[in-house]
Amino acid sequence: MKKTSESIEKFKKGDSGPKYLFRGPHCEWGIIVLKPGEKMGCHGHREVVEDFYFIEGSPKIIVGNIQQRVNPKDAVRAEPGEAHDIINDTDKEIKLIFIKSPYLPDDKYSC
Repeated sequence: MKKTSESIEKFKKGDSGPKYLFRGPHCEWGIIVLKPGEKMGCHGHREVVEDFYFIEGSPKIIVGNIQQRVNPKDAVRAEPGEAHDIINDTDKEIKLIFIKSPYLPDDKYSC
């Protein structure tokens, strides 16, 4: 068993960006916080499926060529080969959960 807490793990950018809670051996997941004006960064995966579950805020998400506004309780899946980005174009912080499977840490490519 492994146990952790959101309160002890660190964000990639200090107080925003992704925060991994578990990495491997089968999947990786965590939370993302984006402050107003921040973006996740356009990227894709060759084999990994990435799911997003939105907790707070209403950012724009782009998956492939489709751009949509999402709301709390919405879930979005990016299939392998679908470039994706999340853009916080609002005046409030957003928070979401991400899940990537299978665990292939070198599978990411930039847009």
